Parts: sequence; structure tokens; C-alpha cells
Amino acid sequence: MANDAIRIGLIGAGLNTRERHIPGFQKIEGVETVAVANRSRESGRRVADQFNIAKVYDNWQELLEDDSIDAVCIGTWPYMHRTLTLAALEAGKHVLCEARMATSALEAQEMLDASRLRPDLTSQIVPSPLTFKIDNLLEEKIKGGYIGDIIAVSVQSLGNNFMDRGGPMHWRNDRDLSGFNILNMGIWYEAMIRWVGRATKVTSMSKVNVSSRIDESGGANSVTVPDHVSIIAELANGAQANMNFSAVTGLSSGNGVWIYGSEGTIHVDASMNVYGGRRGEDKLSEIPNPQEGQAYWRVEEEFCNAIRGTEKITRTPFDVGLHYMEFTEAVTRSAQTGQAVYLPL
Repeated sequence: MANDAIRIGLIGAGLNTRERHIPGFQKIEGVETVAVANRSRESGRRVADQFNIAKVYDNWQELLEDDSIDAVCIGTWPYMHRTLTLAALEAGKHVLCEARMATSALEAQEMLDASRLRPDLTSQIVPSPLTFKIDNLLEEKIKGGYIGDIIAVSVQSLGNNFMDRGGPMHWRNDRDLSGFNILNMGIWYEAMIRWVGRATKVTSMSKVNVSSRIDESGGANSVTVPDHVSIIAELANGAQANMNFSAVTGLSSGNGVWIYGSEGTIHVDASMNVYGGRRGEDKLSEIPNPQEGQAYWRVEEEFCNAIRGTEKITRTPFDVGLHYMEFTEAVTRSAQTGQAVYLPL
């Protein structure tokens, strides 16, 4: 359908859908966002009025029954991703699904299996955009031998606020809604595997420091999703990775990446500036990162091009989504059992 119009339906219209996906689709010639089904008809109507969307459905089942819709953008919380993806593929719709892929590796596997039964349909997970600015530069340097053999990788993403006892309950704090992912661990791991490849063994420790939060009705809810986690992983290339994530580290230094090799070192600071140094040098120096070489947000364009057969999904296909779901689940299994967990599960 290289020259055909593509008609998009939205299932769930949260912040990312409103700020990124809808404007992204509206910029593409021959693509029209034609319908929305949100948590309520009223909230769906508000989105439709804001973005001039013609149809508002009471529920997602009705939207999928609309034969005029070619593709769906799933913007719900992760607990619905498997159900909606399987139903959309069965209805013959292309699928762009918000990250995280699902709540568990099993659900992600079912999504991948369903997509493979419909090779005529495009299936894509919304990628982590956090490191788009530096991804191409790091891949170029590492693959080009700048650091030699990779020895170790260190990823740190620490919030700089102290623990908030009795704070508001967010869906990310609810395992039933968010699944096994912890904080922004999945986002960083997905970015890391673009540079250095996948993990094959995971060992972790985690802790829930804020064990109760307040929901919308004012009631107290128990929290089982950790707010602090430390991970040691073995990578397929033989290197070791050290990853730390926290929401309770007041006055921390924030985000940072170190990649150590046999011949050089690369450092990414909290502002996504890249520094490097090689054997024989006595300090790191900033590595130029020209804007024309940087990746940028074009998720909706990639999705529509794949539907039209002019591009292959690279960020992010379902098989990569399954892998990072296995990684996030392995972290929880290891923390709960005190044992190393091998990948794939």
C-alpha cells in the first residue's frame, strides 16, 4: 500500500500520545487519525476536539470493529498491551504499541508470536528516545574500535530527591498496571543494548523504601515495585555491566554512563554530552556530535513507512521488546531469589 492513505485509530490517549504520536501522524502526508477510544467517552471527546478527530468510540472493541481503520496506536498502561495487541492483529490492524511492551515476558512472547502469524501487518513498540542524541555516535565509536574490546559498562540513573513517604500513587508504582519494570530501568537497558549488545546473565538487589502511597480516593496503597535497584549483568560480548536506578537518592549526581574498553574509555554525562580518551592520553576530551548525525524522534514516520513497505522497523521491533521484558523480569527474579538469572528466560 505504498501510495494508499493510512487511517489511524487511537486506543488510549495519554500524554505521550497527545504530545508525540498524534502530532507525528498529522505531519505525514496521506496519514489521518480518524478515531479514538479512551478511558471514558468524555475524555475521548476532549482529545477528539483538541486534534480534530472525527470519531469517538465508547470502548476499544468498537474501534477495532471499524473496518475503515488500518492501524492502531495503543497508548494505554502496560497491563492492557497484550490484550489490545492480540485483538488488533486478529482484526487485521497494524500495531504501534507504547512502551513498556507488556507486564511480563510471557505476555511479550504472546505478542511476538501473534505478530509472526501476521507477517503482512507491521508491529512496533515505541522506542526509548532518551539517548537518540548520542546513539549513532556511540555505535560508530564502539563498532569502529575506538575503545577496543569492551570490558565494562556502568549505567547510573539516580533521582536527586529524598524519599517521599506517603506520596501519590502512580501507575508505575502498581505492579498490576506496570508489570516488572522498575523506574526507568527498561528505558536505559533498551538504549544500552543499541551500543553494546544484550545481557545473558543478571544478578540484582532491590528495595522498596516507600512502601505505601496515596491513591486518587485518598486511600493508602501498598507498593511492591522497588524504588531502588542495583544490577550486575554479564553481556553476550563477555563484558560486565553495572546498573543502578533509584528514586530515593537525594542530591545525587543524576544520570551517567561509562564504557570501558581495552584501548579507550567513553563517558556520557547527565546532559548527554559524550567524552572519550584512548590509551596514551591523560584525560577525556569531548567528542564532537554533529546534529546532522544524530538520531531523532520519527517513530510515527517509521511505522507508516513500514506499513507502506518502504522501511524496516529498527526502533523497536517486537523481538527486541521481548528481550528487554525478559531482562526486566530477570532483575525481579534475581532480587527475589538471591540467585543469578540467565537470559533468555
